Amino acid sequence: MTVSTALSDNLEKQGEASLPAWDLGDLYPLRDADTAAGGFAGRSAALADIEVAKQEAAAFADRYKGKIAGILDEASGAAALADALVAFEALDERLGRIGSFAGLIYATDTTNSAYAKFYGDVQEQLTGISSTILFFTLDLNRIEEVELEAGYAISGELARYRPWLTTARAWRPYQLSDDLEKLLLEKRVTGAAAWNRLFDETMAGLRFEIEGEQVPIEPALNTLTDADPAAREQGAKALAATFAKHVGTFTLITNTLAKDKETEDRWRGYEDVAQARHLSNQVEPEVVDALACAVESKFASVSHRYYALKARMVGVDQLNYWDRNAPLPESDDRKLSWDDARTTVLDAYRGFAPDMADIAGRFFQPQGGSSWIDAQIRPGKSPGAFSHPTVPSAHPYVLLNYQGKLRDVMTLAHELGHGVHQVLAAPQGQLLSQTPLTLAETASVFGEMLTFRALLADAPDERARRAMLASKVEDMINTVVRQTAFYMFERDVHLSRRNGELTSDDIGRIWIDVQEKSLGPAIKLNEGYETFWCYIPHFIHSPFYVYAYAFGDCLVNSLYRVYENGHPDFAATYLDMLRAGGTKHHSELLAPFGLDARNPDFWSGGLAVIEGLIDELEGLVA
Repeated sequence: MTVSTALSDNLEKQGEASLPAWDLGDLYPLRDADTAAGGFAGRSAALADIEVAKQEAAAFADRYKGKIAGILDEASGAAALADALVAFEALDERLGRIGSFAGLIYATDTTNSAYAKFYGDVQEQLTGISSTILFFTLDLNRIEEVELEAGYAISGELARYRPWLTTARAWRPYQLSDDLEKLLLEKRVTGAAAWNRLFDETMAGLRFEIEGEQVPIEPALNTLTDADPAAREQGAKALAATFAKHVGTFTLITNTLAKDKETEDRWRGYEDVAQARHLSNQVEPEVVDALACAVESKFASVSHRYYALKARMVGVDQLNYWDRNAPLPESDDRKLSWDDARTTVLDAYRGFAPDMADIAGRFFQPQGGSSWIDAQIRPGKSPGAFSHPTVPSAHPYVLLNYQGKLRDVMTLAHELGHGVHQVLAAPQGQLLSQTPLTLAETASVFGEMLTFRALLADAPDERARRAMLASKVEDMINTVVRQTAFYMFERDVHLSRRNGELTSDDIGRIWIDVQEKSLGPAIKLNEGYETFWCYIPHFIHSPFYVYAYAFGDCLVNSLYRVYENGHPDFAATYLDMLRAGGTKHHSELLAPFGLDARNPDFWSGGLAVIEGLIDELEGLVA
C-alpha cells in the first residue's frame, strides 16, 4: 500500500468529513465583493479595515507625535498618557486582526497564489501603518523612570499598563535613532520577512518520493514513526534526498538571516546572539544559561540512557536515526478517530478543572458558530501545528495535520493548552494578554501531561503501560533535550556566521556535532542526516525560540510535582496564572507554587521527572 493510499484510507476510516476546517468569518465575514475573480471569504472586509487603520494611525500621529516624551510634565499628563495608550491599544488590535487573518488564510494553502499575494500585500500595508506610529514606543522610552513612577501613583488607568510599559522599555538601552528604527521596520518586508516567506513556500512545495509517489513533507515526516522499519528507512532516505537537492537554498536563507540579525544586533549593542530573544521572553540570560547547562549535564542520564534502553528493547546494539521515534513493537498502533481524540483530551482536561474543559470544548463546536480548528491534511497547508491567539475581541484558531496517531492526540492536547491559555488571558486586552514564549509553552505542555496521565491510568496492562511510558519519555526528550540541542545548534551557527558565510557542509557539521552530543552513542547518524536542520521552521521564523519548549517542559514538570504533592487549590491558582497573560514576571507567577526559576534546583527538579519516568520504564523492561 502506498503512503498516500494509506493516508487516504486512514482518513476514510475515521470519517474524513469529521476532520474540521476552520471558518475565519469570526475575523472577517464574507462580503459580495469576495466572490469577484481572485477573491476569497473575508478579503474585502480585511482590505476595508486596512483603510480604517491607515486613517486611525494618521490621526494618532497628528495628535501625539512629538508630545509623548514630555507629556508627564503637564498636570493632567498621567491621564493623557493613559488615553494615548488606550488609543494605541485599539489600533494595535485592529492591526492584529488584519495580520492574523492574512497569516491564517495563507497557512491554509501556502501554494495558493491569491493567498500568497494577499499575505504579502497585507504585510507591506501593516508595515507602512506601523511605521506611522513607530514614534510612540520610541518616545515612551524617552520618559524618565521617576516620572513614570509618579504617573502610576496618579492614574490607575496608566498603572494598569505598567507591565506592558516595563516590557517595552526593556529595549530602551538598545534603541536607535528614530530614522534608523523606521528604516529597519520598513525594510523588514523586503528583508527577514521575505526570506521567511521564501522558506515557507519552498518547504510547502517540496515533494518526497516514497513508494513511487510524490508526497508533501507532513506525510513524509510521518513515516519516521511508522511501525515498519523499511517504511521508516525509505521515508528517511526520501527526506534526505530532497533536502540535499534544495540544501543550497536553505543554506542561503540561513546565512542571510543570520547576517541580517548580526548586523542589527551589532548596531543595537546586544552582548549576546540570543539577547533579543531573552528580552522578548522577559527572562534573564542567566536563567536560560542555567536551563541549558542543567539539560546538557543530563544528556547522559536522560537521552543517552533512554536510547540505549530502547535499542535493548528492540534487540539491537544501535538505532538508526530513522528509528529514534519508531514505535516499540508492542506499541498501540491503532488509529484514533477525531471524535475519540476530542473525547480523550476534553475528559483529561475536565478531570483537572471543568472550566478548562469547557473552554477547550469551544474550539470544536462553539455555540452558533463553526470550528476553531483546522485538522485536515491538504496539499500546500502549513506543516506542523500551532494555536494562533489572533486578538482578544475574537478567539484563537488551532491548526493541526491530524493523522490519527496517539502522538496526534498529544499534539491536539498541546495546542488546546495554548488555546485555553489565550482565551483566559484575552480579558487583559491586546497589550497585556500577550505572554512571553517561555510562559506561553506552560499551558500547552501541562495539557499534554494531563492527557498522558489520563491515558496511562487507563492502560489495560503492563505491556501497554510500558509502551506509553516509552512514548512519553520520547516526547519529553524531544521537548527538553532536542530543543536545547537546537538552541546550542543555533548559537553555534550564528556565532560561526560572524566569521564569514557558512557552506552547507559547515552547517551540516555543526548539526551532526550537536546531535551526537545530545542523542548519544546509541543513535547512529547515518549519511543524509546532516541536512535535517533544513526543515526546522523555528530557526527561520523565530531565532532562539526553541529553548522556550525546554523552559516550558521543565517548568511544567516542576508544577506537576507540586500538583501531585497536594498543593491546596492548585487548579484555581494555575488558572489564575494563565489569566494573568503578560501582566506578571515569571517569578511572580511561580511564587504561589513555591517555585523559582532562578534557583538551579528548579531545573534539576524538572529534569528529575524525566529521569523518574525512565527509572519506571527500566523497571518494566525484563
